[in-house]
Formats: sequence, structure tokens, C-alpha cells
Amino acid sequence: MLVFWKEKLAFMATPKTGSTAYQEALRDRADIVVSDPTTLKHTTIQRYNRFFRPMFAVAGADDIKTLAVMREPIEWLGSWYRFRSRPFLDGNPNSTAQMSFDEFALAYCQGDRPSFAAVGSQAKFLTGPKGADHMDYLFRYDDQDTLIAFLKDRLEVDFALNRRNVSPKKELSLDPKTERKLRRKLSAEYALWDGLSD
Repeated sequence: MLVFWKEKLAFMATPKTGSTAYQEALRDRADIVVSDPTTLKHTTIQRYNRFFRPMFAVAGADDIKTLAVMREPIEWLGSWYRFRSRPFLDGNPNSTAQMSFDEFALAYCQGDRPSFAAVGSQAKFLTGPKGADHMDYLFRYDDQDTLIAFLKDRLEVDFALNRRNVSPKKELSLDPKTERKLRRKLSAEYALWDGLSD
């Protein structure tokens, strides 16, 4: 998470949406950089509203706007699948190296997910478990140009992005039956995503 105090902006780090690249590009421009531990770096909107927002308000900034990025839901899940197939995870229960994306997707659809498929939910990250919270600015991952232009204008800074945490290339095909099941499971994500497409 990056906080720009004067500009009243908190850039939330949605997992698997390029947040590390933005953090590296803008960390010197930010007033607060939360990069570790991972739980704080990837602070959800609910956690932000419960802990960070009141703290910022006490310090005189009760009107900081939140910004985040959202990725197309199945593509986001595919990024997690590829990320967890990296060689250094071989033999680890979280490794996906020895399974297909279809198997990973079916595991994600389970009520009690195995550890390798326990990757959370973009919708819960961005709106809270009951959907009651919201980001002030929500950008599509596949429209980086709009996000970069917004940040350059808002922060009055020029910057370039370098790719970070690039996952291995892997086949992301799904059986049509699995895809239908997965889309039902991701219905809250697609409702949010489709709203960004309007």
C-alpha cells in the first residue's frame, strides 16, 4: 500500500494486479510505504477502513481517497495458478506445478479449499466480505494507460513501470463445464468487473 498524504490518495495493493511494480516506481514519491509483512502490504478495504482510516483521521486526513486495480476474474485466478507453479515451490503443498489449470479451478470452487487454491477473492478485497465497502477509484488491470495517466496527473510525477513478480507461462484452458462452475463461483467478482466495463 502506498499513501500520498498531500494528494489524499491511498493506493491499495490488490494481489496479482501489478502492485509491486507500482510500489517500486512510486515508493520515493509516497509518504507512507507499506511493503511488509504481506498482510499489511495487501491491506483489504475492510482492514483499511477499520484500522488505517481512523489513524489517518486522527492525524488530520479524514478524506483520503482509496484506489485499487482489478483484474478479469478468471485471468486473476490464472495468475495465481501460474505464480504458484514456480520451481522454488516444488514439493510445497501450495505448488500447482503438477496440476492443470482446470484442476486448480475446480479446487478453487470447493467450499473448503486446499491450501494451493486458497487465494482469496478480489471482490472481498475490494468491497469487504458483505460488499458494504468500496474503493473510491477502481481501475481495470487491462487498462494500464488510464491508471498511469491518472497517477501522473494526480501526483504530478513522471514514472516508468518495470515488470515484477512475473509468473511462468502455463496453459490456462478450462473445460466448458468447469468454466461455467467457476463463473458461478466468481459471480461477485464478475458483477464488480462488469460494472467497470460500463
